[in-house]
Amino acid sequence: MSDRDLQEQLTKYLTDVHSIEEQALVQLRRAPEIAGDPEISEAFSQHLHETERQEERIRELLTAADAKPSKAKDVAGKATGIGMALFAKFQPDTPGKLVAHAYSYEHMELAAYELLRRAAERAGQPEVVSAARHIGDEERRMAGRLESVFDRAVEASLREVDPDDLTEQLRKYLADAHAIEMQAIQMLERAPKITEPEALAHLYEEHLEETRGHERRVSERLEAIGGSTSLLKDAGMRLGALNWGGFFQAQPDTPAKLAGFAYAFEHLEIGGYEQLKRVAQRADDSETMRTVDSILTEERAAAEKIAAKWEEAIDASLAQVVAA
Repeated sequence: MSDRDLQEQLTKYLTDVHSIEEQALVQLRRAPEIAGDPEISEAFSQHLHETERQEERIRELLTAADAKPSKAKDVAGKATGIGMALFAKFQPDTPGKLVAHAYSYEHMELAAYELLRRAAERAGQPEVVSAARHIGDEERRMAGRLESVFDRAVEASLREVDPDDLTEQLRKYLADAHAIEMQAIQMLERAPKITEPEALAHLYEEHLEETRGHERRVSERLEAIGGSTSLLKDAGMRLGALNWGGFFQAQPDTPAKLAGFAYAFEHLEIGGYEQLKRVAQRADDSETMRTVDSILTEERAAAEKIAAKWEEAIDASLAQVVAA
């Protein structure tokens, strides 16, 4: 890959992360008022100031490269951010949904900066390398802050729930988990067909088998406590997976973008299961707690395996761009 090609691709990655920060800003400006808990609200407020500085830093790097943010990408990012905030706001368990989605989003940002840093290293751009490393560390710390408030998110979500209704709430959380697993299955079925290298494709295939097992186990627990999967939720999640598959297949750098999204999705599942476990504890359902703990171990391991492939993902993406 020529130096010019590397610089052009690096600029595209910078416009990508700028649009991600614009989307984050939209969400973070709305999150504190709907968080439902002062500690959670403060975490979002604190990160809003960090994100404003991050957006400025990326804009400076684009200016230094004689480039500008992509208006189309930024508009799309802002629109998606508004949609995510409204989705969380109008859920009956807003604090939990908000924290789980934000936890996933921080890991999407972290993945984007890990990939940006590696592209900058290959392009010989130390300023971009330094900025990507610094911002990535901030995203990692914010993810940690969100993980520390899972208990408070569940407490805030269940604050108005009668103790006698906890089993019904557990059914709803299990139905949500089932819907997410159905989306994961749909994506993982497509992922090996649209990505390289073989190691990444094999990783997706391996986790697909685990995910099918997760879906079965969640369904079994749901049936055991008198619930059923939500056909409406599952259909919506499957449609979303199909749309994401089409998006990634159309990208000129599929391996990196798909790996970053898969990493974030694993953390959406982790955030959801961490909260599900806490609801099960309140409902005194030890069997569901054991099931969730086992699934969480596999989801965390899958996320770590994806992160271990950043180098291969960026190299495959850069090679794909040249071949395009």
